[in-house]
Amino acid sequence: MSRKVVRTSKFRHVFGQAVKADQCYDDIRISQMTWDSNFCSVNPKFVAMIVEASGGGAFIVLPLSKTGRIDMSYPNVCGHTGPVLDIEWCPHNDNIIASGSEDCSVMIWEIPEGGLTQPLKDPVVKLDGHSKRVGILTINGFQLKLLLLPV
Repeated sequence: MSRKVVRTSKFRHVFGQAVKADQCYDDIRISQMTWDSNFCSVNPKFVAMIVEASGGGAFIVLPLSKTGRIDMSYPNVCGHTGPVLDIEWCPHNDNIIASGSEDCSVMIWEIPEGGLTQPLKDPVVKLDGHSKRVGILTINGFQLKLLLLPV
């Protein structure tokens, strides 16, 4: 006589609960550029997301406390002439972010303490000279150094 085998799962008593709309970020035009990097980066103060932009690349920086619907006219960080491929926060300073782009440049930005109130167009430092697009950025957590990987 055959016995009916029932699979037991260790997740059978786990139930999810949807997050409320006022705790989410809504109506953000995330970039459609497919790349092997993150479209989003978070630190203890801000969340940054690469967004669709005409005429170059851009990303948006939001304070963690600003949730809900984000207006299309919210100020962004724009300065690259090609799509932004990766963004990375500095682990030593929560207001410093680096962005790498398809235009073969890396830009270092300083975000104001309260967040953006107007578009940020001028980087603190612009690093040019790469022969290929900068697809992956990482900042050394032990020393204040930036590692660039052109791919």
